[in-house]
Amino acid sequence: MTKDVLGAHRWAIADGYIPPGSTGPEPDMTSHDSICMLNASDDSATVEVMVYFTDREPAGPFTLTVDPRRARHERINDFRSPERIPPGVDYCLVVTSDVPIVVQHTRLDSRQEANALMTTIAFTA
Repeated sequence: MTKDVLGAHRWAIADGYIPPGSTGPEPDMTSHDSICMLNASDDSATVEVMVYFTDREPAGPFTLTVDPRRARHERINDFRSPERIPPGVDYCLVVTSDVPIVVQHTRLDSRQEANALMTTIAFTA
């Protein structure tokens, strides 16, 4: 019996922007972008993230692991190696996984006291 596959191998997020300021207690209310990943398979997923900018060469790959039958939420603010992603700069992401996963993008903008939270499912490629 064949299992249904949930997810895809490549995802694109075209609206990346880490707001450059925050209000409220840290780290919970720190302005951030994040990718939320679901690996519903029985296999560990190795995920690579490439970051594309408007005026420079891409950054990455950033390599992450999503364990089998688990979710992982990763703040783009926390990317460190091979480099940090600067706040206040537009960017786009391409997320590639060796097993099918589901990817969602979320942004918390807490620059003012009336916080804004947005989320969207990434585009499958």
